[in-house]
Amino acid sequence: MTRNDPEPLSSDDSQVTVEQQGPVRYLTLSQPPANCYSHEMMKQLDQAVIDARFSAETHVIVLRGAGERFFCAGADIGMLEQVTPEWKYHFCLHANETLLRLEQTPKLVIAQIQGHCVGGGLEVALACDLRIGCAGSGKVGVPEVQLGVLPGTGGTQRLARTIGKSKAMQWCIDGRMMEIDDAVEAGLLDRILPAEDFQSAVHQIACSYCPPQRASLAVGLIKRSIQSGLEMGLHEGLALERELQQRLFASEDASEGIAAHQQKRPAEFKGR
Repeated sequence: MTRNDPEPLSSDDSQVTVEQQGPVRYLTLSQPPANCYSHEMMKQLDQAVIDARFSAETHVIVLRGAGERFFCAGADIGMLEQVTPEWKYHFCLHANETLLRLEQTPKLVIAQIQGHCVGGGLEVALACDLRIGCAGSGKVGVPEVQLGVLPGTGGTQRLARTIGKSKAMQWCIDGRMMEIDDAVEAGLLDRILPAEDFQSAVHQIACSYCPPQRASLAVGLIKRSIQSGLEMGLHEGLALERELQQRLFASEDASEGIAAHQQKRPAEFKGR
């Protein structure tokens, strides 16, 4: 299976490679054999998310794993065995902060899941806005209880917010795993695509949220309104929604969208 040819923005020895393909920026977790994350990988991911925020040419972010066998198998267990409990705490804290930054970035983030997506890997995917899986490519789940720990990179919190409290409880205490093909019905993934031309299909989906066919500024602020609003009371959430709507009313894309509707023609959005 061949990937498209995006423009590389990072060196070959990076644990997170960054590539720009048109309006889509690809962040690839690259740490063979299972793309397990270390503190160095999280630092690189953190910086890559910041850079994508500031990139005017980037309208959608796609997060993926290198190769076809693993999206990500979570934290590097060998590394965790060698460090102190205090260091592990700070490692988890920084990983949480990195995923919060990804989650709060006002650009759509798609997890392109090909291969196993387990433990911390699923927790990374849960911080993305959409999760698209490759049919027949692996398993998803949170097996951390089998190591005597909990899903500690946001797993207990995001899983409960995604599939509900009681289901998340059962998943976590059982260390449950399932085939990726069944993950849409379980509520973990948004859609499954065939393995053939998987990369190209994900890219087409990502581009569908970009100008000129979609107002990416509106997509990003819809994300911000939902992500932050759900952590507020209704009145505070409505206030946030109004403020973000006012920003959109003042945008070029809103003027274009309203004019195109009135003139009965397709809108040509610019993402500003």
